[in-house]
Amino acid sequence: IFNSDMLSDVKFVVPVSSGESESTKVIPAHKFVLAIGSPVFFAMFYGQMAETKDSIELPDCDYDSLLELFRFLYSDEVALSGGNVMQVIYLANKYMVPLLVEKCTEYLRDNLTAANVFSILPYAQKFQDENLEERCWEVIEIFTEEAVTSNDFVTAERSVVESLVKREVLCVTEVELFKAVDRWATEEGERQGLTLDGETKRRLLGEEIVKGIRFPLMSLAEFATVVCDTAILSRKETDDMIKYYGNVLKTPLPYLQGARKKLPVFRVNRFNNYGNPTTGPGWNYINGFPDRVLFSVDKPIKLLGIQHFGSDGGEHTVSTRVKDIATNFTVVEQSGTFTSEKDANNNYYSFFVSFGNLVSLDANKQYMLESLITGPKSWYGKDGRTSVEAEGVKFTFSDPTDTGNSTAVTRGQFPAFIFI
Repeated sequence: IFNSDMLSDVKFVVPVSSGESESTKVIPAHKFVLAIGSPVFFAMFYGQMAETKDSIELPDCDYDSLLELFRFLYSDEVALSGGNVMQVIYLANKYMVPLLVEKCTEYLRDNLTAANVFSILPYAQKFQDENLEERCWEVIEIFTEEAVTSNDFVTAERSVVESLVKREVLCVTEVELFKAVDRWATEEGERQGLTLDGETKRRLLGEEIVKGIRFPLMSLAEFATVVCDTAILSRKETDDMIKYYGNVLKTPLPYLQGARKKLPVFRVNRFNNYGNPTTGPGWNYINGFPDRVLFSVDKPIKLLGIQHFGSDGGEHTVSTRVKDIATNFTVVEQSGTFTSEKDANNNYYSFFVSFGNLVSLDANKQYMLESLITGPKSWYGKDGRTSVEAEGVKFTFSDPTDTGNSTAVTRGQFPAFIFI
């Protein structure tokens, strides 16, 4: 009887958006079913001030999200997505359905990325979900640059921006952090319809944010070409910084000068030797054939991303995913186009595919890493190891039944796994 007129004794009229126009849609329901699942609906239909109308308008929610709330009340099931979860969790809290709140929170935690963290963090703070808030800040601290360049960052509350610049642990250069803060001020000024100049941006940001930027960590060139042009700092502040760079400043600066810390990130390498495409055959990519390898870990970890082999100046388009072999469930998926750089620790060219998320992997469970790659011939690994231990975590590798593009334990792609 879910979303059915059969035996229905109440109808909900809710907005539904279609492009630029907005109309309404009706959801038929049953008072008794809603009342036994939500104390708010019980009071609405059977309390002292019970609603007697058979048609109720709810302008504060949309059709799809209310439908998912009702689906859960009728069946204990819910179809969550990135587009509806925030509205569904709002309704779950409003109508006091704690099990649905829990499911939404679990979904947010599992799908939290650098791209959406600044839209999820306000919810965690509003409803005092300390575990989710801690996870949000953990993602921000590890994937800072990705997070502050996301579309959601410019919609963050000023208090969140202030908390960000005051954090001791961030993985971003100070000049990129300043660019993000300047972009936030620009967007905020436009939202308020203000004329944007340095003084206005300074007022929008406030002194705590401006003084939270560690300007002395920037080079003179970065300060001159990025900070000075915004006019956010006063003439005296700019002059003091120039004197600082010239080592002639006689008074202390009001900014912290210590480098920000980074969370410890670990790396496990699969191969003992490497093949060079300029002196040998290189590693080719056959259209439609992904490179694969099976792996497991003996302790729970959070996987941040995978290093791939590349070539000198080469550009590769990659679709990467990690699957749980037992359930065939895709744990994480990422795609994009990447330019190779020389590895800092080894004499080969590579690129890093970041998941933008802390991907939780269980101990003693087998996973398949799979990447569909297009691009020029790349370096490749040789003399691969069946098991490797790093930071007390043992990685064990094995060959899949379908080897695809021929990557295996002993040779091929995936030189390193990055994890915490």
